[in-house]
Amino acid sequence: MKEGPDIARIGTLIGDPARANMLTALMGGQALTATELAQAASVSLQTASSHLSKLQDGGLITQRKQGRHRYFALADAAAGSLLESIMGFAASRGHLRQRPGPKDPALRKARVCYDHLAGDYGVRILDSFIAREVIETDGENLAVTESGRQAISELGIDLEKLAPSRRPLCKSCLDWSERRSHLAGTLGKALFQHFLDNGWARRSSESRAVLFTPEGERRFLSLFPL
Repeated sequence: MKEGPDIARIGTLIGDPARANMLTALMGGQALTATELAQAASVSLQTASSHLSKLQDGGLITQRKQGRHRYFALADAAAGSLLESIMGFAASRGHLRQRPGPKDPALRKARVCYDHLAGDYGVRILDSFIAREVIETDGENLAVTESGRQAISELGIDLEKLAPSRRPLCKSCLDWSERRSHLAGTLGKALFQHFLDNGWARRSSESRAVLFTPEGERRFLSLFPL
C-alpha cells in the first residue's frame, strides 16, 4: 500500500465541474445555502446536496444550521489558499473557462479571496510593503520587520491582537489573475476588514469583486505606493 497524503481524493473532489463551481462561489468568504450553490453549479438541489456531502467529508467545506436553513462555507483559510493557487496554476497554463467578460476588469482590480484582498490591489499591498521594508521575504516566507510593526500600527492595525491566532500573520497567496503573490494571513484579513469598516470599499452583490469609493481609492493608493 502506498503511504502519504491522498492527493488523488482532493483532486477528484475539486476536479468535478459542478463541485469546482460551488467551491469558486464560496471563495467570496460568505456562507451560502444549498439552493444558492445549486444555482452556481447549474445542477438540481438533490444533486447539489450529494456534491456538498462529498466536499464536507473531504474537509473542503463546513456547514452550520440556522433555523430551517443550512449554510455552507469553505472549511478554513487553507482551503481558500489551495483553491486560489490552483486557479493561478490553471490561468498560467492557459486553462480558462471563458473569454473575458464585463465583470473581469473589476475582479482583476480587486476581489475577495476567502477573507483577504486579491487582484491588482491585493498584489499592490504586498509589493508596497516589501518595497518599503515593512515585510521581508525569504523565498515564499514573509515576516513583518521591526520598523514594519510601527508602520502597520499607524494604519490602525493592532498586531498584538492578531498574534494569538493559529494562522500565520503573513502568508503569500498566488493570485490567479496577476500570476504573482498577494498578502494573505491574519494581516491580510485585518487590512481587508479595515477597508470595509472605514467605508473605503464594499463587496459587490453580483460577484467576488470589491468596489472602492473614489475617496477610498485615493486613500488606498496613498497608503500603498509603488
